[in-house]
Amino acid sequence: MKGHGTKFNSKKEAAVAALLTQKNQEEAARAVGISVATLLRWQKVPEFQKAYREARRAAHSQSIARLQQATSAAVSTLLRVMVDPNTPASTKVRAADSVLEHSAKSIELEDIDARVAELERAVDLPKPSLKE
Repeated sequence: MKGHGTKFNSKKEAAVAALLTQKNQEEAARAVGISVATLLRWQKVPEFQKAYREARRAAHSQSIARLQQATSAAVSTLLRVMVDPNTPASTKVRAADSVLEHSAKSIELEDIDARVAELERAVDLPKPSLKE
């Protein structure tokens, strides 16, 4: 077989996609038209593992983007619950605590980001020459 075991073919690409969309390995293999044994064997191949990791990372990134799009609605919900006179006091306290906690974390992350940027700039500064 020409190129056997060396080429990342469309079946393997389909297997990567199936692993992300199907409930389990059996269903993924069935969706691609291969045996579970073949799928398990492919999953041991570094090239397949790399493609699967990249596909998982891309899928996760898309999910995070969707979460970020929903943050405005989430904040609105928290604030609405927090100020609603009909909301039980314990729920108001949990909502207020959540707002404060997330706000504090945001400030911490901004501070860390600024410190890292400062360190990166310091590392990139030209070093004085010992010969001068």
